[in-house]
Amino acid sequence: MTRTLNPKRKRRRTSVNPYDPAPGHPLHPYLTAWCDWSLAAGFSEQTMSSRRFSVQRFIIWCDERGITRPVEITRPMLERYQRTLYQYRKSNGAPLSIMGQLGLLNPLTAWFRWMVRQNHLLHNPAADLELPKKPKSLPKTILSVQQVETIINQADPTILLGIRNRAVMEVFYSTGIRRMELMHLKQYDLDTERGTLMIRQGKGRKDRFLPIGERACKWTDKYLLEVRPEIVTGYDDQTLFLDDYGQPMSARFIGDLMRRHVEAAGITTPGACHVFRHAMATHMLENGADIRFIQAMLGHANLETTQIYTHVSMSKLKEIHNATHPARLSRAQGDQTDPPGPGTGDGQQAPPDAIDGDDQDEP
Repeated sequence: MTRTLNPKRKRRRTSVNPYDPAPGHPLHPYLTAWCDWSLAAGFSEQTMSSRRFSVQRFIIWCDERGITRPVEITRPMLERYQRTLYQYRKSNGAPLSIMGQLGLLNPLTAWFRWMVRQNHLLHNPAADLELPKKPKSLPKTILSVQQVETIINQADPTILLGIRNRAVMEVFYSTGIRRMELMHLKQYDLDTERGTLMIRQGKGRKDRFLPIGERACKWTDKYLLEVRPEIVTGYDDQTLFLDDYGQPMSARFIGDLMRRHVEAAGITTPGACHVFRHAMATHMLENGADIRFIQAMLGHANLETTQIYTHVSMSKLKEIHNATHPARLSRAQGDQTDPPGPGTGDGQQAPPDAIDGDDQDEP
């Protein structure tokens, strides 16, 4: 078996936050204190990193308008900022989605609540702010079993990194875990003999214990025996999946890896990692799994979040439709269920209004 690694290892680029305000801005100490308080209260680093970014963007907006003190911020001002986000256009001309707008506005409401509790403000200017209504949308793409297998088979099992890629996709499909959860998996979290996987401090800082399929266990075992010892470099912190440079995978690396295999299979869909999560939940539901088991697998705190998959499980819906819809049942009078042909039973041509006469005037 050949080892194919990129001999030119490029130095990683550190991302620069374009919304990081100058530390000397008068609103910046309030943001820092809020983040420190939130971390001490149990919020995760990932959550606070996202919230910090959102509030920093607002501070930049305030700085451009000469706003330097929390008491200067009013509800009409926040409403103007909300309209700015609504009118904002990305580099490709697309507007911010509703979820994107909420992702920038919700941290602001939490920040102002904290400032009121800490007596930095006498009243909360965001208390009566009407936020955009969160849409209840279905997943954009639900892969079929055949499509999932096609994507997984894009990994080349004759090379080391192909084995790793296959193991990553098998774990995604078998367990439905999130990208950030896979990124933080350790070797001791996986028990291939018992077929179990421990997710530590997942979304909401919650642990959960999951079953993992036999096929995913075999490919991961193969990766651990043949690939990981060959690519690991430097200090080994027991992270399960490593990138091309022998370091723990980043979220971007995992996303790019999955996207390459999805596109190689001729499938165009956003969210290459999350489509495996949707596929796992939908396929198990169609094969008879209880919705509460799916909820436990996905780590949803609310059953309503999981019930979205009952709306995309088309095979069961079509089965029930075919079995119960009156148009598919034989009538008591012995009427034919199939549509009549071009002629009537006695060989005469059917009149123009004999078929769907009630609908012939509709467009």
